[in-house]
This record gives sequence, C-alpha cells and structure tokens, in this order.
Amino acid sequence: MLIFKILRPDEWDAYENTGRFTGAPIDVSDGYIHFSTAEQLAATAAKHFTREDGLILAAFDADALGQALQWEPARGGDLFPHLYRALTMEDLVWSRRLPLGPEGHVLGDLT
Repeated sequence: MLIFKILRPDEWDAYENTGRFTGAPIDVSDGYIHFSTAEQLAATAAKHFTREDGLILAAFDADALGQALQWEPARGGDLFPHLYRALTMEDLVWSRRLPLGPEGHVLGDLT
C-alpha cells in the first residue's frame, strides 16, 4: 500500500540534496513524520497546504518502511501512518509536482 507525504519546495530540495528527510517542522515537533493514505490525502492537502503552490507529492510503500511505521488515531479518529525515523531516498517509490487548481490541489492518479 502506498502512503503519501506532501513536501514544500525547500523540504524537497533538502531531501533530494542530502538523501535524508527528518520531517517538516510539525513532524519534528511531534516526533514523527506524518503521512496520509490515498483516502486521507485530499483532506490533508486542504487542511495544511491551502493555496500553496509548488508542492511535491511523494509516495512510499508502507510495508517497506517496517516497524518504524505506526498507524495511530488522529484527525476524526482515523488511523494515520506515522514514521518514527528519518526517510532516505531509498524509501521513495515516486514523486511528482502537486499542481494547484481552482478547486484545490489536483491529486491525479495515486498508483
């Protein structure tokens, strides 16, 4: 199963340049990297990234992240994937720009 992380351009650049991502400021503050499932992604984009352009959508294989990935209750009691370690470039399945349309971010095909 793929899970997703939305990164701002500076976060993506740092991840790409160093090969490591320890998280956005909220991730660092909370002590884990926040992810969303395909079903949760639109609400996450709307809640945390409204009108932000230039974002990168990154996909990761939940099973490949191992035991450091925990499913924990969050928004509305839904279980969200939280990663308790840094990401490496080897963890990345794919990435692409997340365009901003007139009705919000255009998620497109998430497979």
